[in-house]
Amino acid sequence: MAREGGGLFAGFRVLGRFSGHVPHVLRYHGRHREFYLATAVGRSVHTYNVKKLGIVAVSNALPQDITCLAADRMLIFASYDNVLHAFARNKEVVHTYEGHKARIHLLQPFGDHVISVDVDNVLIVWNIQSEEEYLQVDFDKATFAVSAVLHPSTYLNKILLGSEQGSLQLWNIRSNKLLYSFPGWRLAVTTLEQAPAVDVVAVGLVSGHIIVHNIKFDETLMKFQQDWGPITAISFRTDGHPVMAAGSPIGHIALWDLEEKKLMCQMQDAHSTAIAGMSFVPGEPLLITNGADNAIRVWIFDGPGGTGRVLRSRMGHSAPPTKIRYHGQNGEQILSAGQDGTLQSFSTVHEKFNKSLGRGSINKKKSKKKGLKLDTMALPPITVFASEVAHQSDWDSIVACHQGYITCTTWNYQKTSMGAHKLRPEEFSKHKPIDIYATAVDITSCGNFAVIGLSTGRVDVYNMQSGIHRGSYGNERAHEGAIRGVAVDGLNQLIITAGSEGLIKFWKFKTKDLVYSTELSSSPSGILLHRDSGILGIALDDFSISVLDIETRKIVRTFSGHHGRINDMTFSPDGRWLITSAMDCTIKTWDLPSGCLIGCFLVDSAAVSLTMSPTGDFLASTHVDDLGIYLWSNRSLYSLVSLRPLPADYEPSMVTRPSTCPVQDVDVAGDEETCDEMIEYVSPERLGEQLVTLSSLPESRWKNLLSLDVIKKKNKPREPPKVPKSAPFFIPTVPGLIPRYIAPEEENDTQSKVVNLGVLAQKSDFYIHLEEALRTNEYTAPFNLLKSLGPSNIEIELRGLAPEGGGSTEVMLSFLRMIGLMLNNKYNFEVAQAYLALFLKLHLKILSSEPNLLEEVSRLSIQLEETWIHLRTLFNQSLCVLTYMKSALL
Repeated sequence: MAREGGGLFAGFRVLGRFSGHVPHVLRYHGRHREFYLATAVGRSVHTYNVKKLGIVAVSNALPQDITCLAADRMLIFASYDNVLHAFARNKEVVHTYEGHKARIHLLQPFGDHVISVDVDNVLIVWNIQSEEEYLQVDFDKATFAVSAVLHPSTYLNKILLGSEQGSLQLWNIRSNKLLYSFPGWRLAVTTLEQAPAVDVVAVGLVSGHIIVHNIKFDETLMKFQQDWGPITAISFRTDGHPVMAAGSPIGHIALWDLEEKKLMCQMQDAHSTAIAGMSFVPGEPLLITNGADNAIRVWIFDGPGGTGRVLRSRMGHSAPPTKIRYHGQNGEQILSAGQDGTLQSFSTVHEKFNKSLGRGSINKKKSKKKGLKLDTMALPPITVFASEVAHQSDWDSIVACHQGYITCTTWNYQKTSMGAHKLRPEEFSKHKPIDIYATAVDITSCGNFAVIGLSTGRVDVYNMQSGIHRGSYGNERAHEGAIRGVAVDGLNQLIITAGSEGLIKFWKFKTKDLVYSTELSSSPSGILLHRDSGILGIALDDFSISVLDIETRKIVRTFSGHHGRINDMTFSPDGRWLITSAMDCTIKTWDLPSGCLIGCFLVDSAAVSLTMSPTGDFLASTHVDDLGIYLWSNRSLYSLVSLRPLPADYEPSMVTRPSTCPVQDVDVAGDEETCDEMIEYVSPERLGEQLVTLSSLPESRWKNLLSLDVIKKKNKPREPPKVPKSAPFFIPTVPGLIPRYIAPEEENDTQSKVVNLGVLAQKSDFYIHLEEALRTNEYTAPFNLLKSLGPSNIEIELRGLAPEGGGSTEVMLSFLRMIGLMLNNKYNFEVAQAYLALFLKLHLKILSSEPNLLEEVSRLSIQLEETWIHLRTLFNQSLCVLTYMKSALL
């Protein structure tokens, strides 16, 4: 009985994933007249337009991560393991090719066919439409291990294969013949690329050599060498400049001038990892590169010297993020710190709003001179940070702790850069201690002060504007053990610190005096304060969670259920939910008012950090060894979700993490229908027989019954209505609240000039039901009929009960019994009172002259008085309790 997404949360999308180790492919859309870029990200293919580098499509996910990618004019080919798929419209899989016994590592579209090569050296030519094998060629691994494949331009039905042994082979696929074998250069071929000139191919070797070779005459035209390792990618400019670009495993790009046969310039640190794919846009001075550092960059060559500059880029963390927090109150920006040492901001609205605040550095000027690879000034990765939007346009608004480092850094969100201050105690300003480091940090809600806790138990306060030290808590240190967490309340009155010795201490923020100290059952691993409600969440080393009220300073809730170290916690904006993640790969939602577990789901990789949107619409999570930030939508905002406590033996279900775009194929409504707990509660007509139940009719249907004559007098027209000269077409209807058209035979009768006396003497439905109720004593039908009528029709029906209106005293007696039954049952109470008041107003003279009617009215009067005494007693009790609650000093 597992609920999808733990019932409360459903996978929405992932942020911050743009590229992987698989080379990208570039396609031209003829109808759109635009170039598109396709990259493999995990199990999906992302398609971007080159013009703005905006994502336009995300394919359906494959069962495993994509390892190879290729594309032709119509389809995108992607493979995982030994299976090849073809995507149409950048979205759905339309063809599947199965036949390889080993992992596919090379793909080459070839007209109406596609060529795939696996690691066992088996080459298969597939017919794209029929999905059948056209040809299979087995190569001997010892003599010719295929490492690259290329279809030379204008070479019909021919492909060129490169090998790890260094030799090349030209094959005719149609006739299955080896046309020519090139001896090569006795070095493994890593890549083959077609040059703009016909018959010319660039060959990249594992030694870093690039051979520009004429395959028609088997003649080497040029030879270049790079000192950065094997050639990973090659591309040629086609906009009139004879330039060749070559990529390397360390992220550098070399640009070679083919006319002068020399190195033109170098683009060092284009990526922090190997250049996976590289391609010049045909006819334009644009170079597109991607790498395993989760970055796509578009370079433009418009400056002197031939070097390129970044025109557009999409980049995320190159190493897994470790801490995420929402920035601001609009829920549109998520700050993320990663193991790559960078601090980045991801937008939940659009990728163009993403910002990178850069990497922490001891001295930014020296770091810029040395470059990324030789940067010895780089700070360790950020472990904890805190941010506030107040005064962020005036000074730095983010403060961060670094792994194993005593100095805390400030960051400026507006300038998207590292801040001006380095916050550390004065005694360590000249030398850096080895075993002392910052462990916890918080920033006040006004943005003026930063509170930093150290591993020695010391807690310091710094001014964010000037970076000046403003004091510390305790005589020498606040705690005996290391600081595990610090928090400041919303009004800067209290500061709460948690130490590894198991104590929670409350301090006066301004005077630095100790106010209160409480001991925990176990050592805390972290704390989190919800400032609006004054609730403090404490994660303990024994895998339990305690909730402390900072007003009463008492533990108000204790939760246990995790079976691993608790990594992070977050509160919902209203403070009702506490959401926790642990190393047991579960994400649990605890309801604080009831003290129960109301949501739990299992993920394939443990969540290391959690944060809840200030608007309550999304939960964001990061996971072990994963570069993405995953968004989970709060289903309680848009659908019916059960908040019942989960049983003690509840087994959470495994939930797959979302892809880049919302999954449209999952039918959430289907889960709600099959869940036994999600049966909607339907309120009964009466909650209890002793309670007075009112009708659900609007007041206009019963409140003005006694004032109908006044209303008619006010609404009386000043002059008779005039007949229009040309009346528009209309269908005659029967007067009443519910529109009903007159039947054709009824319309014909009304047009007749002969008076039908039978129609005048006809009894109404209400009158007939009252007559039947005299015999059956069943008054539900006439009362429901009366409730469906409007005020004017009700008056007409009650007037017709009197003998002078065509009625009888027996029917009037039946009406009084109906009202008595409603009052006795205490059902439709106010409507029955209104109907009785109108009845008495219309027929008071007749009631006083008829003994049987007078007797029934007397009985009704006694019944009304008893009911009112009962109601008055209940009202008085409620008013007494309410007055006491308002005036008593509790």
